[in-house]
Amino acid sequence: MHDTPPSPADRRLIEQVHPPGWANPTPADRYDLVVIGAGTAGLVCAAGAAGLGARVALVERHLLGGDCLNYGCVPSKGFIRAARAVHDAGAAGEFGTAVTTAPADFTSAMERMRRIRADISAHDSAERFKGLGVDVFFGEGRFIAPDTAEVNGTSLRFIRAAVCTGARAAALPIAGLAEAGALTNETVFSLTALPPRLAVIGGGPIGCELAQAFARFGSRVTVLEAAGQILSREDADAAATVRTSLERDGVTFLTGVSIARVETRGSDKVVIAEHKGTLREVTVEAILVGVGRSPNVEGISLEKAGIAYDLSRGIQVDDLLRTTNRRIFAAGDICSPYRFTHAADAMARIVIANALFGARQRASALVIPWCTYTDPEVAHVGMYEHEARAKGIEVTTFTVPLAEVDRALLDGETEGFARVHLKKGTDRIAGATIVARHAGEMIGELTLAMTTGMGLGAIGRTIHPYPTQAEAVRKLADAWNRTRLTPTTKKVLDLIVRWKRLWR
Repeated sequence: MHDTPPSPADRRLIEQVHPPGWANPTPADRYDLVVIGAGTAGLVCAAGAAGLGARVALVERHLLGGDCLNYGCVPSKGFIRAARAVHDAGAAGEFGTAVTTAPADFTSAMERMRRIRADISAHDSAERFKGLGVDVFFGEGRFIAPDTAEVNGTSLRFIRAAVCTGARAAALPIAGLAEAGALTNETVFSLTALPPRLAVIGGGPIGCELAQAFARFGSRVTVLEAAGQILSREDADAAATVRTSLERDGVTFLTGVSIARVETRGSDKVVIAEHKGTLREVTVEAILVGVGRSPNVEGISLEKAGIAYDLSRGIQVDDLLRTTNRRIFAAGDICSPYRFTHAADAMARIVIANALFGARQRASALVIPWCTYTDPEVAHVGMYEHEARAKGIEVTTFTVPLAEVDRALLDGETEGFARVHLKKGTDRIAGATIVARHAGEMIGELTLAMTTGMGLGAIGRTIHPYPTQAEAVRKLADAWNRTRLTPTTKKVLDLIVRWKRLWR
């Protein structure tokens, strides 16, 4: 995992998720479910199925926990939290507190992250899954027949199987990039020293999250993005709010660029990009690629199982998450456009129900929120306004700036807003976006309303503690309620009040 010797925390991690000397078990004659890939989707499939009495085999070629534990959600959020602490210490003067701060200690922050990652890894450990009754096999898993997989020459026959092999950082076709030793999410968390200058290729969620975190630790960060705005999936004002915050932290943005090549000049790495008709050079000590994911379809002999797939989109599945081999299912990044841990978890639960019990749960019924963990965060669920209109759905949009929320004022966190799109003429939520420091914690209420079919009116009738930033969501309901007070309704209510006054 490192160019340097592994730390005690990293050794503890490996002991949990790929124990040295692990002996693969003697396989059963036939399994109810064979799971290939032990990231989030695979672990949920295996644990859930075993808990329901199924005989389960779990095959992993590298580390249990997959990207989320080892290279994604867990280490990135640990690093981001440390960067936020650095930022907050520097901003303490705004709250009347004089703080003398030492220089940010990047090495200690990374050690903390690795220690916590090792602690969390117990949930994904080989011993835990063995204790759950799962047969855990380490090695290269592949199909050798429509009803049989193989790992290290051992055959695993199955009634049902699930492919959960996930995705990896894509190799960008940029001349000189590989030779420059570019970092990806799979290698960046192995750093033990802060790069003084860092170029980030890609202004999407991963690029923006890590750009801000490195900048807060003191790196001079330049983000290069091909599109005209960062976070191109999000509303323009949401992306602009995040960009302003990152620029305040010292991040430089070059949007609308095309990278021509990367050159290595001594210890420097030079990114040469075309920007507005001219060539720009960005000289750095490190380059981080924060864009592009490729599904892990190679090496598992999908053809021998009759499974259709695409090198860019992954395995082809129907709405029940069945592959073209009806006894084999797939879940997670290998087959989903929603490449989030929580989406993989939800899909795995569908696979358990459909594969083992013949249920007909549908992936299209899932309401999947997501969050970009910049500061402020951007959280979204459902459709954007332009998506709704493209589908012929007319929406009414309400937006509440955080500057109108008392707790946000008190916290000094007024950058952002809460926004909801309602199906016109109703209080039914078609989509919502929140930009706030804790937007990911706030989007759940709107997601719950969409999942259960409740309207915004139900949120308006729900008492929210005061003062909280979540009041922004309740204020959206207040804004909708005010539109119901039409001139005719106001006249009727006025007549009622006047009539009651006469009879007092």
